[in-house]
Amino acid sequence: MELLNYTLGEMLEKWAFETPDKKFIIYPDRNLKFTYRQFNERVNNLAKGLLYIGVKPGDKVGVWAKNVPDWTAFMFATAKIGAILVTVNTSYKSTELEYLLQDADINTLCLADGYKESDFVKMVYKLIPEIKENARGNLKSEKFPELKNIVFIGQEKHRGMYNTAELILLGNHVDDFEIEDISKSINCHDVVNMQYTSGTTGFPKGVMLSHHNIINNGYATGECMKFSSKEKVLICVPLFHCFGCVLAMCAIITHGATAVFNEEFDPLLVLASVEKEKCTALYGVPTMFIAELNHPMFDMFDLSSLRTGIMAGAPCPIEIMNQVMVKMNMRDIIIVYGLTESSPGMTATRAHNPPEVKCTTVGFEYPNVEVKIVNPDTGKECKTGEQGEICCRGYNVMKGYYKNPEATKNAIDSNGWLHSG
Repeated sequence: MELLNYTLGEMLEKWAFETPDKKFIIYPDRNLKFTYRQFNERVNNLAKGLLYIGVKPGDKVGVWAKNVPDWTAFMFATAKIGAILVTVNTSYKSTELEYLLQDADINTLCLADGYKESDFVKMVYKLIPEIKENARGNLKSEKFPELKNIVFIGQEKHRGMYNTAELILLGNHVDDFEIEDISKSINCHDVVNMQYTSGTTGFPKGVMLSHHNIINNGYATGECMKFSSKEKVLICVPLFHCFGCVLAMCAIITHGATAVFNEEFDPLLVLASVEKEKCTALYGVPTMFIAELNHPMFDMFDLSSLRTGIMAGAPCPIEIMNQVMVKMNMRDIIIVYGLTESSPGMTATRAHNPPEVKCTTVGFEYPNVEVKIVNPDTGKECKTGEQGEICCRGYNVMKGYYKNPEATKNAIDSNGWLHSG
C-alpha cells in the first residue's frame, strides 16, 4: 500500500472537486444531508470564523460534544487553518475538563449542550465564571490563561459564548485566500489531532497525531474491509475516540465514501438507520452488537445492505461473531487492535478471514507497519507461544506526548519502536 501525503483539508477538497454532489454526511433521524461540496463550504465558513476570533495555526481547539452534525465540520475546519483539534470525552466531569483545558493549553473550547445527565454549559460556567464577565473573544481567566474563546455548537445563545451561526457570520469578514494561504504552509506531518489517554498510568497524556498518521491509518483500515466510494458507513461510536474520528471518518474520507451518523448509541436507531440509508458498514464494540441482535424488533429490519464493519474494544465470543456475520449479513467484518498512540490501528483481521480467526486473534499487522512481541525485561523478541509486550514501528506511531518528552522517550525507543506497555 502506497502511503498518502494529503492533509485532511486537501483530502476534503479533492472529493469536493471530484464528486461535489455525492452525499458525504447523513443524519437519518434529523433528515439532514450534506454533499461533499456543501460540507466543504460549511467547513470553510467555520474555518474563517475561527480565524476571525483569533485562532491561529498551532492553537488548540477543544471539541466537547456527542456526534452532533458540526463535530466533523470543526474537525476539518481546524485542520484547514493549521489548528490542532483536541477531542474531549463526553463523560468528563468538571475536574477532568479542568485538567485537560490546562494541560492541552486550549485556546478555544467548542461545546454542545451536554450528554446524558451532564449539562456542559452549566459545568463550564461554574468552572470558568469569568465567561459571563468578559466580552466574547476576550476571555481572561487566571486558572486558564490560554483560553480565549467559548463556542456553543448550536443555535442557542449563551452569555460570553459565540454560537456556530454567529461564527459563520463573523467568517464573512475573512477572505477565502486567507485559508488558501494557510493551507499552503500546512505539512502532512504537522500535528492535527490531540487525544488524551485514559490515564491508566498516572495522569492522562495528550497524544499528538499528524495528518499523515490518521489519514494513512484510516485508509489502511478501509482497505482491510475492501472499501470503495460506494460505502455508506454507519457511525454510532463516539467521534472523540480514535474509533470514530480515525477508523471511521478517515477511512471514509480517504475512499470518498459516505458517513451516516447517530448522535449517540441506540440499538433501535442503529437498526432503523441501516435500513433507511442502506448502510454497507457498521462499527461497534461487542456489547453494542449484542444489544442490536437482542433487540425485540431486530427481525423487523432489513439489514441486507450490510457487508462489513469493525468490531473492536474487547474480545468477541465466537457465537456472537457468527450471528453478526449471518444474521446481520456482515460477512466481511474485521477486528482491529491498537492504541491511541498508534493512530490507532496496529493489527487487523482481513475481510476474507474465517470467524475463528476474527474471534481468537487480532489479525495481521497493518500494511507499512512492523509489529513484534518482546520480553519487556530483556527487550528480546518472544518465541511463538511466549507472552510479552506488543510493539510497532511505522507511519502510525504518534508524534509524541504533548509537553512530555520523558514519557515520549519511555514509549518510543531509539529505534522508533512504540511500546504498548
